[in-house]
Amino acid sequence: MQKSKPVPPNFPRHFFRRTDETSDDVFYRDARFVTHVDNATIKELTKFYSEMIPHNSDVLDLMSSWVSHLPSDIDYKQVIGIGMNRQELASNQQLDDFVIHDLNANPELALPNSEFDFVLNAFSVQYLTQPVAVFSTIARLLRPGGISIVAFSHRMFPTKAINGWQHLNKEDRIRLVGSYHVLTNDFEDPIYFDRSPEKADPLSIVVSRKRGLHDLANHKTD
Repeated sequence: MQKSKPVPPNFPRHFFRRTDETSDDVFYRDARFVTHVDNATIKELTKFYSEMIPHNSDVLDLMSSWVSHLPSDIDYKQVIGIGMNRQELASNQQLDDFVIHDLNANPELALPNSEFDFVLNAFSVQYLTQPVAVFSTIARLLRPGGISIVAFSHRMFPTKAINGWQHLNKEDRIRLVGSYHVLTNDFEDPIYFDRSPEKADPLSIVVSRKRGLHDLANHKTD
């Protein structure tokens, strides 16, 4: 565990452009019932969620699909999914409800302020073209002291991942995700966890607390 230092706010030109600039509605029209990292990496993310997210939490799963990687032995108050493919989201047994929404077309969500204790983004942050605006929305939706958890690896759809992401190394990607939080002015300094399993896809996790009531130090993990 270590602090994640942000990158400067002036991003290079074309940083958030993509090879495929067609509407994301087209790309995500067909359901893909696949996982994007190794099973060992998924298992480690589930373990991390079990350590971080307590029973009876309100959880928002951003850029969700047919699985949310949450542990099955924890009872959440609600888990809401935001995603692009209705068939995938309807098949996700961990969601209580879902909303079809393209965050690249509109970073704002028609959900109440301070509705959630945790907002998750698993293996999808590399596709955001307006990330600071999205993380401002995350901050609005979190309760004071609520937690943002962003998990990512090295795999991606290369035509839809932003140019900047594809040219950064692991350490700079960590710093970049930390910057998305810091640049909203609504989050405490991010913390980084390397939970990469041996002989499997790497797992980087950036965690940041919305400024408010609780101390992130109370959420301990190895």
